[in-house]
Amino acid sequence: MTHREHPNDFELEAQAEAVASGSFQELLELLIDHGFERMAHAMQILFNEAMKLERSHVLGARAYQRTSERRGYANGYKPKTVHTRMGTLELAVPQTRGVEFYPSALERGARSERALALAVAEMYLQGVSTRNVSAVMEQLCGREVTSMQVSRAVRALDEELATWRERPLGEIPYLLLDARYEKVRVGGTVVSCALLVAVGIDTDGHRSVLGVSVSLSEAEVHWRDFFAELHARGLHGVQLITSDDHAGLRAALQARFSGVPWQRCQFHLAKNLFDHLPPNVPQEEASADLRAVFNAPSRSEAERLLGLMVSKYAPTAKKLAAWLERNVPEGLTVFDFPAEHRRRLRTNNSLERLNREIKRRTRVASIFPNEASLLRLATAVLMEIDDEWQTEKRYLPKATV
Repeated sequence: MTHREHPNDFELEAQAEAVASGSFQELLELLIDHGFERMAHAMQILFNEAMKLERSHVLGARAYQRTSERRGYANGYKPKTVHTRMGTLELAVPQTRGVEFYPSALERGARSERALALAVAEMYLQGVSTRNVSAVMEQLCGREVTSMQVSRAVRALDEELATWRERPLGEIPYLLLDARYEKVRVGGTVVSCALLVAVGIDTDGHRSVLGVSVSLSEAEVHWRDFFAELHARGLHGVQLITSDDHAGLRAALQARFSGVPWQRCQFHLAKNLFDHLPPNVPQEEASADLRAVFNAPSRSEAERLLGLMVSKYAPTAKKLAAWLERNVPEGLTVFDFPAEHRRRLRTNNSLERLNREIKRRTRVASIFPNEASLLRLATAVLMEIDDEWQTEKRYLPKATV
């Protein structure tokens, strides 16, 4: 709904009608007779009237009004219970037919509820006792929340997150993988814990977060187990895997995705280049040469340019030339796939936002008390992003070939 600074005649008339209504009169009587004791009921009346007024604005007509500006029709009410600082509100949410509508005030409330749930999860994963979480919840919600209720809420949250992580998968032609590391306390010692994330692009070109895994196990074992879980949930039809050269990854790919082409992330390859430049090779020059290889119109042209680059640096920088010859071909696999798809498949940069959001949340915790707490928060963040992706347009266009 678009709000305007200056209401038109229709809005003023509707507002006046609401003020004069029997509901508004009831509100005034409540406040006069009972003061703050019935504030929740008074707010309930106000909320219901405000939602009806907003529906009239969206429809372009008041109830039973005939007008050429009408964009849809009222379609009754749906009950909704909302807990607030003042108490519980039993609301009647106006429904519509012929036009989309949901009260903006409730949308804001839904966002707040999600934020509050995540706040509780973050407190819990930091090892805060349920008693302390309960005290914070009382300040936030304006009502007493018992330790048992908090524990029950956390169990319900874990069940919801587990259901999402274990949901069935299907045919996913393109698989993108990434890993990051977080600090976890184990037996009084702080260690690095790997958090693996898999994103898939389906046959219709839409992307989704397929899974997330947390483990202190050795890298290859963790990747192999993660891939086994994805297969067990029904993942099949993978034609290309894009990732950086993470520890243990290639051995795990050989074991679980034998024969599936691997595209090494070109962005990370370009960054790795700087680690192999001798002092006599300017960064800008070497970067431009490698960019030309990656931006070539075809695989044959990319290989030709790579050959020229190797020949150029071999006389004065043998180690750099050897590194280029050994590693860069792993970033050219994408040339075997449709040109319309290459730009988004040649790197795993599309996972950057996921990592950025996870990092923003995990920074609050700093050090996690255990693996489960890290998995809980990471899953909640990824679920939110995946929900947004479900309403996006195609991530990849249809291939012309």
